[in-house]
Amino acid sequence: MGKAYFALTFLVLLSIGNNSVQAQIKDYPPVTATKNGTRNPFSPDPIINYTWANPKATDDLESYQLHPVNYTVSDSRSFNTDDFKKNKVIVVNGEGYIRFDFGQTNAGWVEFDSPDLTGKVEMSISEYNQTPNYPSNYPTKTLFPKKLGNTYRLELNPDLYEGVRFAWIHVRSFSKSWRITGVRVVCQTRPVNYNGSFSCSDTTLTRIWYTGAYTVKLNLLKDYLGAILMNRGDRFSWTGDAHPSQAASMVAFGNYDFVKKNIDYTSTQSNGIRSYALYWVLSLIDYYKYTGDTTTLKKYIDNASAKLDDAYKVYGTNPNLEFFGWDERLGSGFEHPNLPEPQNAYKMVSIRAWKEFSEVMNVYGRKDLRDKYLSYATEKISDLKKNAAWYQDFGLHAGADAVSTGFLNSNEKKAIYEKSFADKVNRISYSPFNQHFIIQAFALMNKYDDALSSIRDLWGGQIKYGGTTFFEDYRPSWNAVVSKNGPVPNNQCGFTSLCHPWGAGVTKWLSEEVLGIKPTSPGFATFDILPHLGRTLTNVSGKTPTPRGVISASFDVSTGLSNVSIPVGTLGRIGIPKVEKTIMNIKINGVLAWNGRSRSAQTFDRASEDAQFVYFTGVKPGNYQIVTTYKGKSPRYSELAEVYPAKFIGIDSITSGNWGKVYGKDGYVLCNYNGDGKDKKSLPSYVTGVNYYKVKGNSLPLNVVWKTDTNDSRALSPDAVNSFPRTAACLFAMDADQIGYTFTSTIDIKGTKDFKVSLYFVDWDNKGRKIAVEMFDAASSKLIAPVKIVENCLGGAYLTYSYNKSVKFRINMVRGDNAVLSGVFFDPN
Repeated sequence: MGKAYFALTFLVLLSIGNNSVQAQIKDYPPVTATKNGTRNPFSPDPIINYTWANPKATDDLESYQLHPVNYTVSDSRSFNTDDFKKNKVIVVNGEGYIRFDFGQTNAGWVEFDSPDLTGKVEMSISEYNQTPNYPSNYPTKTLFPKKLGNTYRLELNPDLYEGVRFAWIHVRSFSKSWRITGVRVVCQTRPVNYNGSFSCSDTTLTRIWYTGAYTVKLNLLKDYLGAILMNRGDRFSWTGDAHPSQAASMVAFGNYDFVKKNIDYTSTQSNGIRSYALYWVLSLIDYYKYTGDTTTLKKYIDNASAKLDDAYKVYGTNPNLEFFGWDERLGSGFEHPNLPEPQNAYKMVSIRAWKEFSEVMNVYGRKDLRDKYLSYATEKISDLKKNAAWYQDFGLHAGADAVSTGFLNSNEKKAIYEKSFADKVNRISYSPFNQHFIIQAFALMNKYDDALSSIRDLWGGQIKYGGTTFFEDYRPSWNAVVSKNGPVPNNQCGFTSLCHPWGAGVTKWLSEEVLGIKPTSPGFATFDILPHLGRTLTNVSGKTPTPRGVISASFDVSTGLSNVSIPVGTLGRIGIPKVEKTIMNIKINGVLAWNGRSRSAQTFDRASEDAQFVYFTGVKPGNYQIVTTYKGKSPRYSELAEVYPAKFIGIDSITSGNWGKVYGKDGYVLCNYNGDGKDKKSLPSYVTGVNYYKVKGNSLPLNVVWKTDTNDSRALSPDAVNSFPRTAACLFAMDADQIGYTFTSTIDIKGTKDFKVSLYFVDWDNKGRKIAVEMFDAASSKLIAPVKIVENCLGGAYLTYSYNKSVKFRINMVRGDNAVLSGVFFDPN
């Protein structure tokens, strides 16, 4: 039968209490929560239906156990699993592995029980469904377990816990049969309740809300909001990077004391990233708006002012930004952080932060600071607007940040939208963190249907991939080339995290913009409920926790039935959405409140309307059933098509190194063919140069000559007649830090010229390489072709594209030691 693969699916088991005491350790006692009903089917959280009586930021972590939802064995002859479903017993009869799937990413450690283990056993964990194979200079996910009585525990770090979805038991040597009598992941959790909720007619959006909340919850660590994945260096919050995470945490959990604790913790945790300092100020503003906590605001006025003053000091000087985002258009993380786009975006974030802090200082009563920071904002935006074309060089990110300043007129917003937001492919940032600011801009431009479309593409695409938490980076085109839960490309961020709380800001956006609940004065003393369902949604419902109680709302524009609950001590403004229909009349608790004009009522102060809503202002505390009579029908939303300017022609795994008469009719580059990074090349007249770049070191990719004077046909021929002997060589990128498992090759073209370009990859030394290729327009850095993956290039493989302008390719590692490139070939289109 060879290495056939067998899988069995069974129910997930949850152990809470004193079961398997040997699996508990004193630092993580069992959860003190109470089970309350059944699990929400749209949430990946296995304990979403457990609630704590009074969770606080000072609580310690608690633990619970999960058993696998399914498993796969490498060889059924080595593992007898007949008794596992009933009694959790697996009999080991030989070498091989068992892979366990726990159903979702968890924060914990994996262990198994055996009373009679013999031979050598190793254990692994991974976010992916393939065994980890990181290079030796990177934190491993495979180790020999620690024996604790009859329990064998994988201890990868002093804190024990890790982000784990899949786990492996590897039987490395075998002498006689032995038994596995239990397998589990012991999960850590911070006591926190889902005081918020969200549901709508699109179950993908509902699932996105809960996935974002779960992503944040997993990363609520003992003392701060961090990251559970040890193979990412940013395990804890730096100043500002928790901005979207804290926002999501407040709408999902209402754990304001913990958010305050993280604001305290991050107030001085600077990593030199200027934009993040401003995001910290925006986090403080968010926190104050949601809580009304003037004591904390007062405590950090000087801190925030120093950050804002520093931004004013360096404004317009093109300061060193260190980092603005992983997106190619933002400089690819730490590679080129000072390009015009991130510099323009930084200016816009500065103006936004000055303006919003000025507004908060006005409410707080510091008129001096109100005037100071408003003057900063108006001065700089006025200077910019002296040039009518001031925003025309802005790309997606700078444009989004410009819209979010609140200073743009309708013509400026329209121009920015048409330039960057109407492209279905390139309105998606590579970074879900940065996309949070893009969907904010969509809302400010009243482009809710487009915003929801982009959310389905970016965050919904991660769920389609199989994600149960949100990622550090993601491209929708991955799904066409990456298997479900398979390893994803690792780009300039190093190893891509699939549990990245900083990418969960969409949860807050859905609560504030689709459900429509947001504060209009600190602590929700006054608030809006303005649901935006657009043309694709028919209903929405949910709750938002506030310091004064929970605000709940539901709207169904197909039936006209709505319900709103307003807590004591607040006043609300409710907007009944028109959704491009005509509203004939509205009844509140059975009393006519609107029939084209306001009717007298004791429950609200006045009513009015505009193109989007009928508004009821000054709505008093209480429970309201609202019945709306609609006339007409909402238009259909026309989904944009994905358009890639470049064409992917195909992959060739046949030609191998015999490129002559097949490729390179116009010219070629044989990478590092002459050793020491020197290429053998003959460029066509329309190509002015082929250049390479890798962050760190000398900014060039590394190089190796695998073999000279070889007759191996996988090595590229030195000429177009496919002669021998040959040289096997490549360029590659591999650093001992988190950044560098990628490099780029830029091809400069004279003007506009139709051409084909083919890239040659070979896994010469049989390292199991999988390589991902991204293709960008060299001038705009926009993605111009879907991401492609070379699954197997042991015998050599060519990827061929056609385009008509300068282009940049990014070569990324997926699996194996590193990503390599051995040749570039040019042909007529």
